[in-house]
Amino acid sequence: MIQSEIDPQIAAEHVQELAQQGLSFMGVDVFNSSMLLSLLIRFIANFLVCWIIIQFFYYKKSTRKDYYFTFILFSVTIFLLLFILQNLSMGTGFALGLFCIFGMIRYRTESIQIREMTYLFLIIGVSAVNGLSIDVDYTTLLTANLLFIAIVWGLESMIKQNASKIILYEKIALITPDKYHEMLADLKQRTGLDIISVEVGHIDFLRDVAYLKVYYQPKSDEINTIDHITKFS
Repeated sequence: MIQSEIDPQIAAEHVQELAQQGLSFMGVDVFNSSMLLSLLIRFIANFLVCWIIIQFFYYKKSTRKDYYFTFILFSVTIFLLLFILQNLSMGTGFALGLFCIFGMIRYRTESIQIREMTYLFLIIGVSAVNGLSIDVDYTTLLTANLLFIAIVWGLESMIKQNASKIILYEKIALITPDKYHEMLADLKQRTGLDIISVEVGHIDFLRDVAYLKVYYQPKSDEINTIDHITKFS
């Protein structure tokens, strides 16, 4: 009778290794607990950071639900796309290339204002950082996300931008430089806005009208989305 000698330590290590590998199908793991846990933690953190930026900084002033919807979905899509590409050992350059393509998207339905484009780029950037930083420790990643939030909060709190509006002005005699202050007073009286300055644009001498761009101090932080829309007769 032959008795085989088996090292218990080697056997235990082998069993532990098989348990960690888990089930696989056609060479692909069916379940990987460490990767799934990393995905859930990073996804929740990324979603929370992007939601804070959109809810408390962007939506507070713009109150546009269409962009709210767009930013949230961009955040989720970019994060999951880059996270999966990173775990599939795709090149970082390829992933960043896709990130740049998404960042340059312009919708054909309407022109995107600079504020919306800035927040879109910010959301994509936050999601890309969280999706690609697989080898970065959680403390560093948390610090990076807090920096995003802190900088947006600081800029939104300290910098108060003037609003602008396009006006079709019929008193064409007042658009000359020597009557600037008279035109400014007339615009303030008729619009009720705290106008700071006025720029004269296109002049139509056939109809005796001119397009003016007025810069004014808004009475609230909410942004008027139709300030730059003109109506042609």
